[in-house]
Amino acid sequence: MSLYKEVLESYGRIKPYIDGVFRESESREYIKIFNPAKNEVIAELPISTGDEVDEAVDSAYEAYLKWRETPIPTRIQILFRMKSVLEKYRDEIARVIVQNHGKIYDEALGEVRRAIENVETAIGVAYLLQKGEYLENVAGGIDEYLVREPLGVAAIISPFNFPVMVPFWFIPYALAVGDTVVVKPSELTPVPFYWVMKLLHEEAKIPPGLINVVYGLGDVGDRLVSHKKVFGVAFVGSTKVARYIYKRVGELGKRAILQAGAKNYAVVMPDAKIDKTVTNLISSFFGNTGQRCLANSILVPIGDAYNKVVPKFIELAKNLRLGYGLDSDVDIGPVVSMKALEKIRRYIDIGVEEGARLSLDGRNVKVDKYPDGYFIGPTIFEDVTPDMTIAREEIFGPVASIIEAESLDQVIEMMDKSEYGNAASIFTSSGAVARKFRRGVNIGNIGINIGIAAPMAFFPFGGRKESFFGVVHGQVDSLDFFTDKKIVIERWW
Repeated sequence: MSLYKEVLESYGRIKPYIDGVFRESESREYIKIFNPAKNEVIAELPISTGDEVDEAVDSAYEAYLKWRETPIPTRIQILFRMKSVLEKYRDEIARVIVQNHGKIYDEALGEVRRAIENVETAIGVAYLLQKGEYLENVAGGIDEYLVREPLGVAAIISPFNFPVMVPFWFIPYALAVGDTVVVKPSELTPVPFYWVMKLLHEEAKIPPGLINVVYGLGDVGDRLVSHKKVFGVAFVGSTKVARYIYKRVGELGKRAILQAGAKNYAVVMPDAKIDKTVTNLISSFFGNTGQRCLANSILVPIGDAYNKVVPKFIELAKNLRLGYGLDSDVDIGPVVSMKALEKIRRYIDIGVEEGARLSLDGRNVKVDKYPDGYFIGPTIFEDVTPDMTIAREEIFGPVASIIEAESLDQVIEMMDKSEYGNAASIFTSSGAVARKFRRGVNIGNIGINIGIAAPMAFFPFGGRKESFFGVVHGQVDSLDFFTDKKIVIERWW
């Protein structure tokens, strides 16, 4: 039964947003955009031309020259209007996310809430963090002070899995300090951000040029990254692409915040509260159909925790209900595309070939109401070893690999060998054990009795090793990315 209605059946041809205007693209190349639960086309996306990318950057730069001179209280008023629009249309935006991405409605609603939270944080901290520093008489009759200045135009390249939240990790902070942005949404899920921009354009009355939007594949992103008027790039996506961008911005002398791939461990100690732990694990492994960089993908029960946790974990996973995220009684939606589905299936095949035991196989699930959707059920491997492909590489789907361990030291050693350092969780009743884990692992986001270690907006979004490239992280830390410090040493005769 349908619980929530689709906003539109079709969104037609999506239009770039340049200099405050939605305009028909000059491109001759369009990509079909699908509803992954139905395998139906819901929009067509243009591959923005080089001229369109250049025009978007030029518009952003011209707007920046005026925006940087706009008083902070006036800039913040734009963010208040932005927050109001996101709150007013939260339900509508969430339904568009479900329609294009496939996550269930409650997950989409939570994504919009996180976007709003970042706007609120930018409003709250912009005044404080833009304050300078002043010191009198550093020498005879000489004063010295520091001011923070905006830098210009930032490129934001966002991923498919959080099409609304991730752009708002950066947009409100950039606007608050006087910068402007050009956004390139994912070519898989462009509709939600397009819809948000239509709402902001109509009701928030954002001045032309502050936010520009172009679309396309890697070539479009590359042109954005390389543009001489773009000072830096904020990106969330795969490690392969992040590494490429990091090398490119290094050659060009630009800034970068690049959040990349992950392979996250969940450790269960024998003293963990089992029922609460298993409930957390189900959400952290299979929520969002496993398509989030904070999702746990490796479960390590230590000692006799194995027999307490694993049977319950498998049983609960078996009972998760697949379907369209706008329908009632649905726990898991489809994955984002047929290509993603085929990739996940390949990894499951590899796991079997390498000797892991497939305790729950989600490859052949059927969703009667949506037979053409990109569905795959929860999949659980046992007898996994750390050297197996499924234990080393990011799968980005609802696949759990279970590794047995006898001690926490053994698990920490495994994690140290992983190329990734995004997130990890431990479930225990011991503060000493939790502290040892927290201090012993080289990981950016730690959950203690929490499956998804997702930082609030007023904390930075961590990440280490091959999970992050750059110096400052997303969310509130990006204020340092969007500004530079100028030192003034002053004397008057």
